[in-house]
Amino acid sequence: MSSTAQPDANPFFQPWQGPFGAPPFDRVSIEHFRPAFERALAEHTAEIEAIAAQPAAPDFANTIEAMERSGRLLARVSHVFSVLAGADTNDAIQAIEREIAPKMSAHYSRIHLNAALFRRIDALFARRDSLALTREQERVLERYHTRFRRAGASLDQARKDRLAAIGERLAALGTAFGQNVLADEQDYTLVLEGETDLAGLPDFVRAAARQAAKDRGLEGKYVITLGRSSVEPFLQFSARRDLREQAFKAWIARGDGGGKTDNKAIIAEMVALRAERARLLGYETFAHYRLDDSMAKTPQAVRGLLETVWPRAVTRARADRDAMQALIAEEGGNFELAPWDWRYYSEKLRKRAFDVDEAATKPYLKLDNVIAAAFDTATRLFGLTFAERKDIPAWHPDVRVWEVKGRDGAHVGLFFGDYFARPSKHSGAWMTSLREQERLEGDVRPLIVNVMNFSKGSEGDPALLSFDDARTLFHEFGHGLHGLLSSVTYPSISGTSVLRDFVELPSQLYEHWLERPEVLRRFALHYRTGEPMPEDLLKRLLAARTFNQGAATVEYVSSALVDLDFHLLREADNLDVNAFERSSLSRIGMPDELVMRHRPPHFQHVFSGDGYSSAYYSYMWSEVLDSDAFRAFEETGDIFDPATAQKLHDYIYSAGGSRDPEELYTAFRGRLPTADALLVRRGLADAAFVGEA
Repeated sequence: MSSTAQPDANPFFQPWQGPFGAPPFDRVSIEHFRPAFERALAEHTAEIEAIAAQPAAPDFANTIEAMERSGRLLARVSHVFSVLAGADTNDAIQAIEREIAPKMSAHYSRIHLNAALFRRIDALFARRDSLALTREQERVLERYHTRFRRAGASLDQARKDRLAAIGERLAALGTAFGQNVLADEQDYTLVLEGETDLAGLPDFVRAAARQAAKDRGLEGKYVITLGRSSVEPFLQFSARRDLREQAFKAWIARGDGGGKTDNKAIIAEMVALRAERARLLGYETFAHYRLDDSMAKTPQAVRGLLETVWPRAVTRARADRDAMQALIAEEGGNFELAPWDWRYYSEKLRKRAFDVDEAATKPYLKLDNVIAAAFDTATRLFGLTFAERKDIPAWHPDVRVWEVKGRDGAHVGLFFGDYFARPSKHSGAWMTSLREQERLEGDVRPLIVNVMNFSKGSEGDPALLSFDDARTLFHEFGHGLHGLLSSVTYPSISGTSVLRDFVELPSQLYEHWLERPEVLRRFALHYRTGEPMPEDLLKRLLAARTFNQGAATVEYVSSALVDLDFHLLREADNLDVNAFERSSLSRIGMPDELVMRHRPPHFQHVFSGDGYSSAYYSYMWSEVLDSDAFRAFEETGDIFDPATAQKLHDYIYSAGGSRDPEELYTAFRGRLPTADALLVRRGLADAAFVGEA
């Protein structure tokens, strides 16, 4: 990204002439964003006011389609800015982010609370059966009506004003929350300086730590950061219990340090404001409000799923805990297993039970080969091909770009992969877009982005992934395919614009192909010799797939239940966040040796914006779907069965939000699923699984 701007050459105000109309990141500078947002917001406001004030009676074209065509400049600016704010931020970008977030919220509140505009939408919705709409148009109209109704468009002015104020404040708080977590991650390093500090760490962990130190100007030392791809391997392998404790406590304390980056007051205010918003809209709690527009529909349905899985997971985790405690005693240890010990002794148990550990498998999971495996799976399922392009600018030198073509050789879209951790990037992994597919304004092809945080190799070695890292890559690429394969007319239902507890189906389903021998035999190749993973090691790796799933499920389900508990509060004044967390975990019987996957002070899914608030359960809801969906392939005897892949393409990956998700899933599978396949996949289906090492 350029660092200086020419006042009369703002690239957002000019046609993008590069390949496929991709953003000219080499010409975009920080100084371009404020004037671009200002003009884009003004243009969108004028477009919306013209739609609301027009004298002609409302019809689908002059109201719904007109809204779909509006805000093009704002979308262009927002998409580029969002990618930079997440993947390559700095102080100047964060300052704009803090400034623009409440402005954007106020802008969309004015639209969704516009009485004249809602009257037009409501009138169309009332006579929708007589409009001769296509099925896709019916869905778009329904989504607009639902969105405006849920925003409060039918309320009196006083409640509208309060809702708008709540929205602005929540946007500001969510931005601050995410920036505080990033600041805590950036500020912490555990510096390792000698063989004593490095005890137990395999070569790949040392290489990543050496590179992290070099990136921070600490040549010759080793650094562990709070990025998951750095701290988790350290906790798995470090023989230094004192250093594991130090790193673990810093990791779970992000956003909970008591200083200027502490997020507890932000959480308390957000929970209170969300509860108030729900009351203003006529809902019992925020959870009831949020889930009303989901597949689950009610908090009771969500809790029912989570509590079906919870006792099985706890039983399995406690059996594993007892096995680890026995191992500690066997080694002569005189201490109780603590949370910072779990990954270390779990790795030892896995080695003992399956004769497989990450140090043995990681050399076979080179990043480039895992990318190739994800691409090849898409080729075999959907006929896609991928050609790397060096002529398309991106936001950072590490970013790679591929042109994607279909079975017929036609251009499908561009795929941007940003794979490596760096201090300027928020932690985690996500998919987003720089442009969505649509056919309303011509045949617009998507620009899809995957962002991850893998550790780089060092001294000329390639990046090597853990099996969990490789699964993350497949997961995010599944989201990416949901965007790339979208085939709808209207942008508001394109790609991943689906209900929250359906959006994880395409991503989680895609993970299944990574776990198949047919894929690993071709792509799990040693990074030095090119030899395939030995068949015996491959079998042991796959046999160990459900190992430690009790703990992983406990970590996840506890996070989902605490999220739900926060948002079932009717009043949240004077909320003590840490006390509430402890109380919620005590109620469900959280094992002392485990912690939530995301403690509230750094739970960005839920508090850095509104994406998964009261909806973190959706990963497991979608897992019910994806476990059953992959069985459709297994039942044919061919995991690339062409007929099943075609249905998967037509009803899941390309359909976007064009139909109700239950209808789409039933069209693909012939029925709705039960939780049985999920329990089998996690190794929790039968008591015989409990306690297996």
